[in-house]
Amino acid sequence: MKYRKLGRTGIEVSEIGYGAWGIGGVQWLGKTDQESLTALERAIDLGVNFIDTALAYGEGHSERLVGEVIRLRREQVYIASKIPPKNRTWPAPRVPLQEVFPSDYIIKCTEESLSNLGIDTIDVQQFHVWQDDWTDESELLEAMTRLREQGKVKFFGISINDYQPSNAIRALKAGHIDTVQVIYNIFEQAPEQELFSICQALNIGVIARVPFDEGGLTGGIRPDTVFPQGDFREWFFKGDRKTKVHNRVERLRLLLGAEADGLPELALRFTLAHPAVSTVIPGMRSPRHVAANASVSDGRLLSAGMLSRLKPFAWDRTGDW
Repeated sequence: MKYRKLGRTGIEVSEIGYGAWGIGGVQWLGKTDQESLTALERAIDLGVNFIDTALAYGEGHSERLVGEVIRLRREQVYIASKIPPKNRTWPAPRVPLQEVFPSDYIIKCTEESLSNLGIDTIDVQQFHVWQDDWTDESELLEAMTRLREQGKVKFFGISINDYQPSNAIRALKAGHIDTVQVIYNIFEQAPEQELFSICQALNIGVIARVPFDEGGLTGGIRPDTVFPQGDFREWFFKGDRKTKVHNRVERLRLLLGAEADGLPELALRFTLAHPAVSTVIPGMRSPRHVAANASVSDGRLLSAGMLSRLKPFAWDRTGDW
């Protein structure tokens, strides 16, 4: 496993982190808690030292599973969690901060996450939605300062709304935020346009999420794929989206070969190729997937030629794609 600096936090995080949304057990179905615990253990065995979870993942269930594992390990494992919006609306609409992140709510949620995890300090506490209009709100800054001074949070980050990579730039320039989490993958390349250069200039840690495009870039989504009722992917791949993804992925397969044997490997290597990225957090719910993903952190980066061939696969999905 290779490690990179998480921006100005100075933390050395594994290139492959652990995305713990799926183990929350509500929107991603089909796995047991025991499988999730085994996968977490395997990840740490293989050098993964960064786990990203959230209070909203199974209403704390993901955090509790993560805590169950890390409390028994000797290794240094860094934990990132997230404060859900009080109005439970994703992505954040343009509403006053007090409807989403009032000061007492920020503190209450952080303390609940600490209790779920069974730890004293969260390494990176993130706002699970964001609107840049909130950047200079004193109520927000007061809560952040209080939690830092109490030793309950070391660093603060923003989990940027899906497909809105520029909707955090004011906050980054204001200096209050240490990390950003953003969708970045072969299909979603928009962060390269502005966000990444600003993160590099300001030494902001970048946590890249959704490297497999919710499963589309693994090659496992076909026009006739059926998901369990209530599974998040049932909505994400609604209508003709499965066909659209499948058609693009079949063209992507033609690039496999010397630089990547399979689509998941190609997807992870693409995300890690950008120097702004500190860590990528694929969702992992089985030891087999953990081992496959961790093996990509071997120091090899995609060539300039391959990256050039991947550029045309960028796909604007800000509308109803």
